[in-house]
Amino acid sequence: MTPVAYCTNVHPAEDLDGVLAQLDRYAVRVRENLGVDTLALGLWLSEPVARGLAEDVAARRGLAAELRARGLEVSTLNAFPYGGFHDEVVKHSVYVPRWTDPRRLSYTMACATVLADLLPDTAAYGSISTLPLGWREPWTSDDDAQARAAFDVVARLLRAQAARDGRPIRLAVEPEPGCVLDTVADAVGWLADRVDHDHVGICLDTCHLAVSFADPVDAVNTIRASGLKIVKVQASAALEVAEPGTEEARRALAAFAEPRYLHQVRENAPTGVLAADDLPEALADLPAENPWRVHFHVPLHARPAAPLRSTTDVLSSAVAAVRSIADVMPHVEVETYTWTVLPEPVDDLAEGIAAELRWAADHLVNGVVA
Repeated sequence: MTPVAYCTNVHPAEDLDGVLAQLDRYAVRVRENLGVDTLALGLWLSEPVARGLAEDVAARRGLAAELRARGLEVSTLNAFPYGGFHDEVVKHSVYVPRWTDPRRLSYTMACATVLADLLPDTAAYGSISTLPLGWREPWTSDDDAQARAAFDVVARLLRAQAARDGRPIRLAVEPEPGCVLDTVADAVGWLADRVDHDHVGICLDTCHLAVSFADPVDAVNTIRASGLKIVKVQASAALEVAEPGTEEARRALAAFAEPRYLHQVRENAPTGVLAADDLPEALADLPAENPWRVHFHVPLHARPAAPLRSTTDVLSSAVAAVRSIADVMPHVEVETYTWTVLPEPVDDLAEGIAAELRWAADHLVNGVVA
């Protein structure tokens, strides 16, 4: 059975000591709370940590030993945030550096070097999720050419690494609303004829998928028809409200308009999907005459109070569709990085993460992920 990992980008850790401290403070307690011998992590390493480990084989082996000692295993890394993911204001800075910047390639390959030494013996491959090129503005034809060249280089380096180590590390591009590759269709259109399908594929974030109002089964089939692999699924849920124009709905939504992260909003109008780049902007500018979905990763097990709901139905449909076409189930990672900015943050984060993973086991693993 493929275990469901939880992504550690929920924890602020900008150096290796901080990474180890958050493993002790949270990950070990989550494992103990679940009563399992081994807990899967989707590890996030800031650029300085990844670079330092990539340059020091002894340090990488030491981290692998620290993980084993705690009953933790890593088959996937989240290399979307470069650093500063828990700064007071993150917003658009999470999309920097873009894939036009050599720093993005260097960071990604440092992560690949680290992951190769962390993979458990049972892992068929490793995966690294990454941003969908960058934020959509500005983006020129020269930027497009630079990004394409960077992907050519990363595929060549990953091929060489796989030949040397015997197991591939695959890059998983994660479409996100507002980015150059906003939707699954955008990502497929850009990647399908440009990349090495053995080493570059898709990270299907089901919150982002829901916000786009795409049909999850159609999205999965579109990826399959293109020849690209779904390398990784980020199991996540968005906020949804059927009647965003009511006073009750606007009051409930405003509670989620926090200053750290960007919360893109889409309105499913009869003439097409309307867009706002952040929740305050949506509350001010969108007509609010049709259903909204909001890019706010809400805990999978915790239903928002009415009139809000979460899009766990999209998540379940997407994972079932992936399973129906997959010879080998991709890595599945619960990525709820917003615990500390919820309108009512939890008192015990480890207990909250464990509850979310129990939900994932009940709804995604049993009879689905195998």
